[in-house]
Formats: sequence, structure tokens, C-alpha cells
Amino acid sequence: MLVVFSALALFITTTFVKGKKGNSPMLKRIMAVFIALYAALAFAAVDVNKANHADLTQVKGIGPATATRIMDARKQGPFKNWDDLIGRVKGIAETSASKLSEGGLTVNGQAYKTGPASSSKPASTTEKSAKPAQTAGKKQEKS
Repeated sequence: MLVVFSALALFITTTFVKGKKGNSPMLKRIMAVFIALYAALAFAAVDVNKANHADLTQVKGIGPATATRIMDARKQGPFKNWDDLIGRVKGIAETSASKLSEGGLTVNGQAYKTGPASSSKPASTTEKSAKPAQTAGKKQEKS
């Protein structure tokens, strides 16, 4: 797709520039539109359920091995959501899902959302690591 836009931009440039000295304002506007389209396509979202192997490897953080694992897991059926993708594809966890989403990967058009709903850490782990507060210079009383 990007090659088509590049070829079209080159064609328009050569067509409008022939026989003219300098660039016309219309040519500058047309080139600006094509550059904007090119940039938009370069950063377009890639849906994990629709992308082919090459599309998946274009996402920052997805190499050929991960793309193959995604394609293999997708043979079982489309991914319902990010949790389904994380559960079915080895090597994709919450932190990597967040990075892949930032890189343009979506599941059914949805970006990965981090927050309390997606946190799978139980509350007891934070309680174990909490230590009683001490004030500097004072000893704790034994009770």
C-alpha cells in the first residue's frame, strides 16, 4: 500500500513539475496530503485477528517467532480480547501487551488498557511486603 502512495506521489511530482520552474503551491499541497497519508499508514493499527505474518512482524516488539505463535494460536479461533491473547500466546504478558499496543497492535480494534481491572496480583502479596513504620531514633515497644 505504501508503495502505491509513493509511486502516485512520484507520478504527480513529475507531471506537475514538467515545463515549470520551481514548485507550484498546488503541488506543495498535494505532496503534503500524500506525506500525511504515508505517515498515517506507516503508523496504522494492526489488528491481531486480521493481520498476516508480515503485518505482525512490522509491529515493534513482534519478531518472526512471536508472529508465528500468534498465527498458530489464531488457528484455534479469533482472539476475543487482550486477556485471551495473553493467555493463548506464549511470550506475551501484561507488560509486553502494553508495549505491543503502544506499537500499534490491537485486538478487535481495541488497544490494551492497563489498570485495576487487568491487575492479576492478589492483595495479600502487598500486605506481606509491608513493614511497620519506624520513626528515626526511637525504639519500638514490645507488647
